[in-house]
Amino acid sequence: MALVGFASGSLIGAAFFDLIPEAAETGQAIWIYIVAGILFFFVMEKFLYWRHCHDENCQVHNFAYLNLIGDGIHNFVDGMLIAASFLVSTSLGLTTSLAVVFHEIPQELGDFGILLYGGLGKKKALTYNFLSAITAVAGALLTYLLVESSKAQILAELLVPFAAGGFIYIAATDLMPELHKRTQAKESLVQMVTLLAGIVLMFILGVVLPPH
Repeated sequence: MALVGFASGSLIGAAFFDLIPEAAETGQAIWIYIVAGILFFFVMEKFLYWRHCHDENCQVHNFAYLNLIGDGIHNFVDGMLIAASFLVSTSLGLTTSLAVVFHEIPQELGDFGILLYGGLGKKKALTYNFLSAITAVAGALLTYLLVESSKAQILAELLVPFAAGGFIYIAATDLMPELHKRTQAKESLVQMVTLLAGIVLMFILGVVLPPH
């Protein structure tokens, strides 16, 4: 349950201290895409519930699948960012890559905790988390192919707030309600501490030590 608290804080922190500020720099109507992300993940969860949990108990909670989708989109954008940086210069590319790696470590730990709590075994959770991370390669390749046009930048500008909406939805509607299932004082204190730890850590990485 401590990992769920940390994961909730990490997703909230990533959305509000990293993705939304980054999207705001583009000058786009980002709130439309944030709301679109929330609605998309709501519809996806409804579909997953109907598909996997209809008239039976779920072996894997839907939020585990939703988190994989949201994290995959986020990693895809990171891949685009890294590729764009390398196209400018090798030194900038290396610097950006290291910044993204250090920035992603706490969030990936939280993602792993979500998958475990969602009902996946350790081996399957690691495999799925790895597959989600590979989307960064796809983002990098797409950016390289679209380097002569503005399409890559436009796509990134759309996906960043969209992913933020997904993270907010997962944290607020799936993970936090799970925390409320434990009501003992000691467990509640651990939840609060780990939730705040996730938020503070993402604040430090996103605001104090921004990756971009």
